[in-house]
Amino acid sequence: MEVKEEITRETDRLAGTNKAIDKEPITLRVFASNVFTLTLVDLPGLTKIPLGDQPDDIEQQVTDLVLEYISNPNSIILTVTAANTDIATTEAIKLANQADPDGARTLAVVTKLDLMDRGTDAHDVLTNQVIDVRLGIVGAVNRSQEDINNNKSIEDAVKDEMQFLHKKYPAIAHRHGTRFLGKRLQQLLLEHIKKCLPDLRLRINLLLAQYQDLVTCYGQQVDDHPKILLQTISKFATDFCSTIEGTGHSILTTELCGGSRICFIYHEVFANALIGLSALDGLSQLDILTAIRNATGTRPALFVPEVAFELLAKKQIERLLSPSLRCVNLVHEEMLKIVHSCGKVPEIDRFPRLQESITDTVTTLLKSRLPVTNNMVTNLVHIELAYINTRHPDFTDFNLVDKLLTNRIENFNQRVKRHQPEHGDDNPSSLLSSRSSLRHLAVERSPSSSGSVHSPMQSEVNLLPEVGSVTNMYGREQTDREQMEVNVIRKLIESYFNIVRKSIQDSIPKSIMHFLVNFTCSNLYSELVQKLYKNSDECKSILQESQDIANRRVEAQQMLTCLQEANQIIGEIRETYIIN
Repeated sequence: MEVKEEITRETDRLAGTNKAIDKEPITLRVFASNVFTLTLVDLPGLTKIPLGDQPDDIEQQVTDLVLEYISNPNSIILTVTAANTDIATTEAIKLANQADPDGARTLAVVTKLDLMDRGTDAHDVLTNQVIDVRLGIVGAVNRSQEDINNNKSIEDAVKDEMQFLHKKYPAIAHRHGTRFLGKRLQQLLLEHIKKCLPDLRLRINLLLAQYQDLVTCYGQQVDDHPKILLQTISKFATDFCSTIEGTGHSILTTELCGGSRICFIYHEVFANALIGLSALDGLSQLDILTAIRNATGTRPALFVPEVAFELLAKKQIERLLSPSLRCVNLVHEEMLKIVHSCGKVPEIDRFPRLQESITDTVTTLLKSRLPVTNNMVTNLVHIELAYINTRHPDFTDFNLVDKLLTNRIENFNQRVKRHQPEHGDDNPSSLLSSRSSLRHLAVERSPSSSGSVHSPMQSEVNLLPEVGSVTNMYGREQTDREQMEVNVIRKLIESYFNIVRKSIQDSIPKSIMHFLVNFTCSNLYSELVQKLYKNSDECKSILQESQDIANRRVEAQQMLTCLQEANQIIGEIRETYIIN
């Protein structure tokens, strides 16, 4: 009676007193020495017409609610049908077939065997001759409404049920009745558990490992704040260095990360940028000839001037500075990404202020090393500009100058011996004097106060044009000598630029590693301790845990406890527990 009254009160509280339904289940635990260990879910009956406070779509609501429970593959479906109805047309069997087409989880119960018409019985139904239910059909006789009103006990009802079954169905009475139904359900439950036991144990063990790691990551309640702070700082510094060195615990297979991205910047991005710089970009033949003439001053050059080569080579080498500084910025940005990724782990994420302080401290450290690294990179390029080493072991193309000049002198000596002086660039005057000279001299007399006096040379002076801005002194085709000089300078610039580019490509990554990457890794822990590890009050303030993390830790701990209990229960299941 007390159980019945408790169920009635909870039903009225959730669904009202006028036959309404509610999806919220009523959980009731019954402990007794004469009951089986089962979990039963009593679903509402399939209603066709709304009654009382029931909505118009009550049929659909009940159907959806029933399917939600019986579709669970770990459940056993118990269909209840009255014996005085056609079992083949019942909605309960129809829904069971819909959720369990194979019938592996469906057990049918036929009630009201004592209310069948005279001359009829349910023997064919109970022996699976009308419809075939894979797990069988169990007949039962429930208390009548009069028995309920008279408070007939369950024990008396079960005794009367067995007397009726032995009288009406003596051959099959031992396989029917309420007691047999309880044993059969418990047997099916244990068999189903035993069948699912390996997969279930595996799933529970996987979840146990996951939640154990999760609880470990969330940590315990902070008691010793200085100790926890030092441990957290040490873990961050270790993870940061491991990420750069590629020795971290988690290695991604989808994209490059950490130190591998820095390596990619050095040997792919930076190297390709330098290779893309041509030694002769922006240098035309006219620019080279102009530089040669400017390097000779007022005297025509007897040989190719070395000063012109140095000026043009330095101009091209300066172009290596911009990609070098860009390489520093790329590595700096990549290290900032590593800082943020290492700060997103649960051990640090649970302390928002600590996470922010660590990020700010490391960012400041990296920012302080950026000018030092940029200065070193700039100096490396300026060192190459400070001295053009034409005696570099790899600068073999410089011998082209001596070879070309030697060939020209030999050609000139052969012409002198044959007494065949030729006009052009190879005669002594072209080697020892300028290419052009004034053919005429003009004496221009300043006008006097008495009037203008015209000189006989006045007409010749007017033949000379005014000398303005000279940007193109070669309004003619280049001579062989000029072409030779341009080719020599171009070849020398290209050869020397390749030497310097190779040196810069090797020295810039080394400088960045020394002044930025390695310095940060070596001084990271001491810098964090110096900035964050102060007095106990400050440590307590910086280790203030977020409420969200605290709630997650409690939930994870509760889930871990439930999984441990489930694992223990599974371990206790043995073959002897199956009731025959």
